[in-house]
Amino acid sequence: MSAKSDHAGVLAPPPLIYLAFLLVGFGIGRLIGEPSLGLAIEWRRGLAFVLVIGGLLLDGIAAGTFRRLGTPPEPWKPTTALATGGLYRFSRNPIYLGFGLTYIGFAVAMDSPIALAMLPPCLIVIDRFVIAREERYLSARFGAEYEAYKGRVRRWL
Repeated sequence: MSAKSDHAGVLAPPPLIYLAFLLVGFGIGRLIGEPSLGLAIEWRRGLAFVLVIGGLLLDGIAAGTFRRLGTPPEPWKPTTALATGGLYRFSRNPIYLGFGLTYIGFAVAMDSPIALAMLPPCLIVIDRFVIAREERYLSARFGAEYEAYKGRVRRWL
């Protein structure tokens, strides 16, 4: 693998993909006058807070695993170690799960059912155009070690 191509080849930073879907959903909702989620504002704020903080904590813990291994969490940088411990024992993509929780929290905070409805298409894009590229890269980079890990741990949950 050449130094120039020593990364997953992800075309856009994953947080920006989540943000784009969230904003498109919110924008469409405002344009068409979408209905409310129907939650009292106190409940909505509380739920949004828990989801956003939970997602950010999940992201921080998962990214911390990368940092302890001395490898960058960003998919556009070369991976130097395979993360298989901590949260990575349960999911091969805890950072993307954290982004999803954070996304739901913001959609709830914005009282936007359409933004919530945009999460499944967002996850399809992440799965097909980010995770699939990362998996091809990790398979080429770590070979049998990564394939064995894939056999033990689910992609999402």
